[in-house]
Amino acid sequence: MPFQRVESPKVAQAISQQLVDLMLDGILRPGERLPAERDLAKVLDVSRPTLRKAIKELEEQGLLLSQRGGGTFVARFLDTGFGKPLIQLFRSHREAAKDYVEFRREIEGTAAYYASLRATDADREIIKIVFKEMIAAHERDDPEEEARIDVEFHMSIIEATHNIILVHIMRGIFNLLVDGVFYSRKILHDHYGGQDRLMEQHKAIYDAVMEGQSDRAREAVYGHMSYVMEVLQERGDYQAREKTSRRRLERIRQTLRKPKTRRKRK
Repeated sequence: MPFQRVESPKVAQAISQQLVDLMLDGILRPGERLPAERDLAKVLDVSRPTLRKAIKELEEQGLLLSQRGGGTFVARFLDTGFGKPLIQLFRSHREAAKDYVEFRREIEGTAAYYASLRATDADREIIKIVFKEMIAAHERDDPEEEARIDVEFHMSIIEATHNIILVHIMRGIFNLLVDGVFYSRKILHDHYGGQDRLMEQHKAIYDAVMEGQSDRAREAVYGHMSYVMEVLQERGDYQAREKTSRRRLERIRQTLRKPKTRRKRK
């Protein structure tokens, strides 16, 4: 458990601050359930009433959410950044996917740069573990699992920047990707040679970050996200052509279905 024994005289306040710090550092994540009250009180070495007081304070701040009989959870406060009306606009806007990838390319390129310089041994171990999982999913030819780990891989690098603003903004951004708001990741894997290309690009990012090569890490991310943009553009162009072709096909079918009128003899 990431929790530590509380020794401050203002016990409830110290508990609240410890939980807030764990949220800010991305260790306690939105939607994650806290340990049972009795277990958490034991780890923190505090009384249960004091723990309840701290939890109530965080509930009032909108950071925790308690469900009767279901436990206490970290609130999904990041989800409120993009309301349903805005998400619907994203879904319907033709340029939204391109803008999303462009945004990620710039932000993640910078993140990879700083992660290469700031990553601790523990950060590199996390990145290594996630990358090994990605390789295993790739070798099993499991695109769904590989796509899930893809998000974890990029987040592990972002977390290695130790920039809490960046960590929380990007976690919210990645939630949109997981929910398929901008595009289905299946498009990338179904593209000819797509899975192998993505794996090669992720390895280039991984190697650069692990070796502390900041400029190379940034360029590797740029190359990766530019490829994603290229595939999506190609897919969009194909869909536009397909739409036009189907309209032509329907017109021809309607023309052929029309009965021919016979000319009367004089």
